[in-house]
Amino acid sequence: MATGVVYHPDCLLHDTGAHPETSGRLLAILAYLEKTGLRERLTFHEPGPAQEEALLWCHTNRHVETVRQACEKGGRAYLDPDTPVVPESWQAALLAAGGVMDGLGRIMSGEWVNGMALVRPPGHHATPVRPMGFCLFNNVAIGARYLQKRHGLRRVAIIDWDVHHGNGTQDIFYDDPSVFYLSTHLAHHYPGTGRADETGSGDGRGATHNIPLPHGCDTATFFREIEAGFRLVTAFNPEFILISAGFDSHRDDPLGGLSLTEADFARLTRMIMEIADSCCGGRVFSALEGGYNLSALSHSVAAHLEALAC
Repeated sequence: MATGVVYHPDCLLHDTGAHPETSGRLLAILAYLEKTGLRERLTFHEPGPAQEEALLWCHTNRHVETVRQACEKGGRAYLDPDTPVVPESWQAALLAAGGVMDGLGRIMSGEWVNGMALVRPPGHHATPVRPMGFCLFNNVAIGARYLQKRHGLRRVAIIDWDVHHGNGTQDIFYDDPSVFYLSTHLAHHYPGTGRADETGSGDGRGATHNIPLPHGCDTATFFREIEAGFRLVTAFNPEFILISAGFDSHRDDPLGGLSLTEADFARLTRMIMEIADSCCGGRVFSALEGGYNLSALSHSVAAHLEALAC
């Protein structure tokens, strides 16, 4: 079975202008995979777009209409000061969410053993009611609901190693005991959520575990903290593990403040694969979130994919 990569060139058409989150991110990753020969070891697939029904698993109708209408205005519109869209952004966003579901379906069918969605716009800041922070729809959250609604899974874990807290993902599942959300992120950083005492509510209490980290956190501290979080993931016994793979936790990222390296992302990937091997037949799938230093991003994604493909 292959390690798969979902990618569609129309994700490049989401034109953000002078902005950290640009199409150059995907182009840099693809060029580096080609240069290193790693692309030849991966199975690439172009997905179709998500249907509106899938968006509504995680977002309100008003949220979906807000994005659609902003894209239909023509030119560049802003959903918030950080989140621009152009008409082509609608298709790119549907392909990002659809790409995650496509990759998950291929793993569930046994065609792929694991994989990654190289998609944009990213997703983990998109809440049930609001696009924000570069994100239009919450790709990973939609993927978790897809696994539950289309494949009948009862327990899905989401691990988010982006430098920014995935407030949208947390909000979507905060009272849901069927999805365990683990996030490592820089404390007191955008969007200002993700305190350690945010652990879920109602039936979902205990199914959210946040690990806010100090600026410049050393690698030993990072791995000590996340290993404790991974023990909780293992105890949850997920049937699938999704990764919000943000590479702005890299030490060279201009929007970051943590100190991970390419080797650390490979190590994280192997640790998650070990959990998946013990709980869910190795079923792991990641979706690209942040990462804004093109060299650090492309090298880190390659390290992550190399670990998945071993």
